Amino acid sequence: MSAGLRIDPVTGAVVQVAASRQRRPNLPDGGCPFCVGGLEAPEPYVVRAFPNRWPSFPDGRCEVLLYGPEHDRTLADLGVARARLVVDLWADRTVAVGARPDVAYVLCFENHGADVGATIAHPHGQLFAYPEVPPVPATVLARLAAGHPLLEDAPQRVVVERDGWRAWVPAAPAHPHHLRVAPLEPVPDLPALSGAGRDALAGVLVDVLGRLQRRFDRPMPYMLWWVQHPTDGGRWPGARLHLEVVSPWRAAGVARFVAAGELGGGVLVNPLDPDDVAASLRQA
Repeated sequence: MSAGLRIDPVTGAVVQVAASRQRRPNLPDGGCPFCVGGLEAPEPYVVRAFPNRWPSFPDGRCEVLLYGPEHDRTLADLGVARARLVVDLWADRTVAVGARPDVAYVLCFENHGADVGATIAHPHGQLFAYPEVPPVPATVLARLAAGHPLLEDAPQRVVVERDGWRAWVPAAPAHPHHLRVAPLEPVPDLPALSGAGRDALAGVLVDVLGRLQRRFDRPMPYMLWWVQHPTDGGRWPGARLHLEVVSPWRAAGVARFVAAGELGGGVLVNPLDPDDVAASLRQA
């Protein structure tokens, strides 16, 4: 168990205590550190990975992943060719970090927008490397191994299906806007994607994230994360690569907050019908 990782004896919740992050600046001084010439990008780059100065986990287990040198673009704005480089970056860092003997799971993710906690607008994601497979992917992969299907047979909730990939709104979304993206044929993880699969994924990413930007009269904040095969060397027959993309917005600029009744009961309440959300994103 890594330093700072604790388990609540009553609920069983796993919590990483990272007190050093309380000292990190909310906004950087002296310009954007991710722009070329900045603190974290002194030389020109196209994509870049480097250790997080304010890590949630010790021992080099947290990285920042820069999607490009342009400060005012999003992942959707990069276009398909540049988004493909981001896919390659996710895959390459999964291989490199996952090869460590003390890493069991590599989580690639992005927080986009101030409403979900992003302090720097420059397009970037992050990587966490866990010493053990964390509870959420472990549970998901176990359910898939038990026969629960990943792809849902619900045409009314499909937003995009193209080039061997499907993006859809789940039947029971935990967030007002929730997209799940997966290849139609099983692939265990990002490194296993073929060149054609990576190209197709880049196109779908630009498509669906662009729809989120166009859904309202202002860009929607979102969080995304990949679920993939652990790197612990174990057998995970349920491992099937997929992406979760969620937003807390239930209307333009209006966030939906998880309240006491939901936290106390463990049952979330979604104010939006997933069929309606899918229809709105198809039209966006």
